Amino acid sequence: MKKKLRIGILFGGRSGEHEVSLRSAASILKAIDRKKYDVLPIAITKSGHWLRDEAAVALLSGDPLTASLSIAAGAEPELTTPSSLGVDVIFPVLHGTFGEDGTIQGLFELADIAYVGAGVLGSAAGMDKAIMKQLFQASGFPQTPHLNLLRTTWQTSPARCIKQIEASLQYPIFVKPANAGSSVGISKVKTRAQLTPALNLAAQYDRKLVIEQGVGGPGAKPRELEVAVLGNDSPIASVVGEIVPDREFYDYESKYSSTSASDPIIPAKITAAQSKQIRTMAIAAFQACNCSGLARVDFLLEPTIKATKGKPAVAPRIYLNEINTMPGFTSISMYPKLWQATDLPYKELIDRLIQLAIERHQEKQATSFTKA
Repeated sequence: MKKKLRIGILFGGRSGEHEVSLRSAASILKAIDRKKYDVLPIAITKSGHWLRDEAAVALLSGDPLTASLSIAAGAEPELTTPSSLGVDVIFPVLHGTFGEDGTIQGLFELADIAYVGAGVLGSAAGMDKAIMKQLFQASGFPQTPHLNLLRTTWQTSPARCIKQIEASLQYPIFVKPANAGSSVGISKVKTRAQLTPALNLAAQYDRKLVIEQGVGGPGAKPRELEVAVLGNDSPIASVVGEIVPDREFYDYESKYSSTSASDPIIPAKITAAQSKQIRTMAIAAFQACNCSGLARVDFLLEPTIKATKGKPAVAPRIYLNEINTMPGFTSISMYPKLWQATDLPYKELIDRLIQLAIERHQEKQATSFTKA
């Protein structure tokens, strides 16, 4: 009988997306094919402690006290290095800082373990919106006008920063921490009075701030479109989906609140030409950031400007917004739902990602790291 692969499902973490990670991991643990894989749950607490087996499952249930009792009862909470786990592949369902930014990927590289998702460079580039936008600019992708600020610059010269922002961009604008996910720390700003609180909020989450001009102008919201990308050197793109948020934009509450009325539309109601352009651009963005495994690529579509007397209709422009190298992975998250609509069910998607991790790890073995 063929030996089962041992898969470590790593979740939790120290970021503000800890709870999102727990939800993603719970869905994977429920769906993964136990006939194919031996599964090892591995958790990282908010304080940075690593747990495994029963203690990890207890944390997954949202009960830190039970996790602590499991540790006291003799569970094995302490993990020294990933190589001591005895796993064939690690599936790091870690969203945000310390999980999606290249840090944990560097640990896996040092331990020489196959893992799902982008490598160190791709993860770091995908996480840092300022760097990401520079890569997009170098590749010639259409983006909204934007600028970057350091937290120290904002704190020491706020008046100069506000003057620079208003000279470069038009309201409404979006203020974001460069390194954060799930819309944490993001604000939509319509007036100068809202700008200072928004910059202060974003500065709580990162030392770099990204300020973007909104698409569509006052009173006209853009359409928010998303594409799932899957693969290594020859990635493929899913159908295009659309999110219709239940508030000003697709923020954290709109994404994850149980009361959210945000509506996913899959496939998006766009033209065949628009779909082709977006899917092609999604693959190109994936490659520009040196990604592998998986990513969700997000776009903004301008509102249509209808023809008026003396003025013809203007075709809406498509803007590349950002890439997410470890998107939400519950069975109802957009990334799996997009593949479900592209005839790749959730369980098979997990299989494919594991296989891609193995393929990428095997391909690396052809690289020599010492002089012959």
